[in-house]
Amino acid sequence: MNYEKELERLNEYQKEAVLDESDACIVNANVGSGKTTVLISKIIYLHYAKNISYKDMIVLTFTNKAANEIKERLMDSDHNIQMEELQGFGTFHSVALHLLKDILPVEKMGYAKDFLVIDPEEELDIAMRIIQEQKLLIKYKNRLKKRLEQAMSIQIEEQRISPYNDDIFKLVQLLKEEKIRQNKMSFSDLLQNANVLLEDYRIEPKWIIIDEVQDSDKLQLHFIDKLKGVHTRLFAVGDPNQVIYSWRGSTLNMVYTLKHKYGARELSLPINYRSSSSILEAAKCFLQDGGSLTGIREPGSKIVVKNQYNPFNEAYYLADKILELHKLGVPYNEIAVFYRLQNQSQAFEDVFLKNELPYEVSLKKTIRDIPVLNWVIKLFRFSVNTNDSSSGIYVLSNKDYGERITEKEAGKIVKGQGLDKSELFIKMQGFASKCSEITKSEELYNYFQFDKYIRPTASTYMEDKESICALLDIIIKYVQEKQMPFLKGLPNFINSSALYGVNILQKDIKSDTDSVKLMTLHASKGLEFSHVFITGVNYGLIPLHTRDMEEEEERRLFFVGITRAKDYLELSYYTNPDYPRVMAGESRYINMIPTHLIQNDGVKSGAVNLQELKKQIQEAKAEKDKEEVSVEPVNQVPIKQVKHKKYGIGKVLKEDDMMIEVEFENYGVKGFIKAFSELEFL
Repeated sequence: MNYEKELERLNEYQKEAVLDESDACIVNANVGSGKTTVLISKIIYLHYAKNISYKDMIVLTFTNKAANEIKERLMDSDHNIQMEELQGFGTFHSVALHLLKDILPVEKMGYAKDFLVIDPEEELDIAMRIIQEQKLLIKYKNRLKKRLEQAMSIQIEEQRISPYNDDIFKLVQLLKEEKIRQNKMSFSDLLQNANVLLEDYRIEPKWIIIDEVQDSDKLQLHFIDKLKGVHTRLFAVGDPNQVIYSWRGSTLNMVYTLKHKYGARELSLPINYRSSSSILEAAKCFLQDGGSLTGIREPGSKIVVKNQYNPFNEAYYLADKILELHKLGVPYNEIAVFYRLQNQSQAFEDVFLKNELPYEVSLKKTIRDIPVLNWVIKLFRFSVNTNDSSSGIYVLSNKDYGERITEKEAGKIVKGQGLDKSELFIKMQGFASKCSEITKSEELYNYFQFDKYIRPTASTYMEDKESICALLDIIIKYVQEKQMPFLKGLPNFINSSALYGVNILQKDIKSDTDSVKLMTLHASKGLEFSHVFITGVNYGLIPLHTRDMEEEEERRLFFVGITRAKDYLELSYYTNPDYPRVMAGESRYINMIPTHLIQNDGVKSGAVNLQELKKQIQEAKAEKDKEEVSVEPVNQVPIKQVKHKKYGIGKVLKEDDMMIEVEFENYGVKGFIKAFSELEFL
């Protein structure tokens, strides 16, 4: 491969980063500056110019999506790459999993090589069962997950004294022993166990390359340190302005920490190729350090700020606006609608569907979110690992699926103390010996006789059956693509689904599918669109109602959202937000943007506070009603009916020049300011 062509398309800053051969190098990459391009070019340069084998590189990413993008772009540029050469390319957790499965002696930690990965929720389930069985005193169980994380991070014995005077550290020890007995590791266990084993079993890759390094946490930093040998070189790329996962433990000073720990050379990628200069100037207002953003594009259109009455009205407005843009030649897949909370998508989904507007929702639904699949995956977990007693008990005692016996009975059967072994238990126990040659999903379905256990008479039967069949098809396809024997491929799939989730109900968003993209601000990271609509910029949503210590993260999150836009950015806020603890009117974030960058489309709530106006009118109406309470109407006034897009047909109760009050059959009485009501009189 001619790597010189890769270098020719880079600017001077990108080329300097790719050619750098320092022992450690940290690259501060401004948003839209070609970070992924530099990473790919770096890997290709090292492989072809410096003869570094892909197997001698560890490439760490923060998300599976980023890891897949790097692998796909590498394989597109070099068709000779074999997938097994890239096993050291992935998220921190997937690389740790690879090391524990294929290289490190995990048996020294008490585990077998066929251990399974569990998500934090399953680890919590095991902890709750231990509390119940051992009768432990644990306070603040509603915060148990966070308390366990904190307790597990304390390594020094002398410091293991519970501030709440309970058995939290005893629980940590029992939980650790139980996970070893059941041959399971949690996400944090993958890194912690790899770190322990790397103390004595150094693998010393020639290069460690890290993407989005600003999102790493202390445990991941420790992992990097254990991987880095004396002669290992480190290359990391990140942007401190895009730290949006502090609730996961990432820390703002990660770039600073790495730089001083390894004496790293610091470079930068300052030029933004993505956004118009107007969008960049607005984004600059939300930089933490007041730094600069350098772009190469013209100012473009102003940022539109629009006042919407409520989310439902906005959904109809956006449907019309997007259809109009599409008629003008803008592809649907270049249009995105962002919001702060996942449940805000519902209004857009309902209206877009009604208007036959193609859309995709970025929603990570894992197997655990679908009850029947959560039951099936636990059935497979126990079938491939009969030490997994918690999964076995769950399968047998589930109230909706399986044999639906009591937990006590199930516990006896799983532990071999029951007099009668259930039919389903026998099938799970015999799975390894009888299903090694499975090649079709129908064979798997028939072996377990799922029809019998998902209640053919239940109203959810057909839906459950379709979900199971979809999952089985995914499993068979996964095993075939990996070219593994079925009994090795199934545990591999289970671990993969625990780490990354398996989206059964809806496929992940595909950038090449011609549809409008709906997503949270968090999900927008790493993407770009020509037209971006950020909705609900009200205090309580953007920024979210948080403690002051999290305000900086909200600003960075808004910065990320703004900088996804290439050509057109529209911000909206609600007069009537329809969400609890959300204030009417625009958030201060809108007021932080210089007025010369803004095109106001609608009355600013600062000029006329419509909520206050509505309140005053209602109070005046109430006073007027008191005065007229004794007056009998001379004639019966005909009932007026109106139609509302959201509430349907309703009966007018009261009306004047400014306000109208309507009773809807399923929604009760609603008051509207006439100018914003969008009511149709019948």
